[in-house]
Amino acid sequence: MRAASIAMDMAGLALVLLLGALGFQYIGHMPPCEMCHWQRWPLIAAIVLAILAGFSAKRSEGIAITLAWLTILMVFASGAIGAYQAGVEWKWWPGPSECTGTLAVFHGLKDLNTPGQVRCDLPSFRLFGLSLAGYNALLSCGSALISAAMLARKPR
Repeated sequence: MRAASIAMDMAGLALVLLLGALGFQYIGHMPPCEMCHWQRWPLIAAIVLAILAGFSAKRSEGIAITLAWLTILMVFASGAIGAYQAGVEWKWWPGPSECTGTLAVFHGLKDLNTPGQVRCDLPSFRLFGLSLAGYNALLSCGSALISAAMLARKPR
């Protein structure tokens, strides 16, 4: 049951992060970039894996432990993508060519009211110097490491 509990805690964090991202997108009117979407997929997978861990905990502790490790890995993966995006935003390394750079195409007035592509290298929000990707990196990676330490520790 301990593994399922840790997995469910990770799923709770993943759900909070997803709801926060959707809140910024739909309430705050900050459309996500391509890498923002990449960070959401592992969080969705973590929620599904944690639910499976919860269901399997009574039948097989081994399966629940495996699913808990996979849940932790998915949350960490989301944080790692967030760290990569934060590095792109700080210009430490280049990002994907699809959503970074200085490409500007002028089509005259026909596309005047269509929204442009959101760039991955320009954060739309910063708080205390960190963007949302930076906070995702801190929260996801930090929580995943703490949860991994808790799961690896032998029960008393």
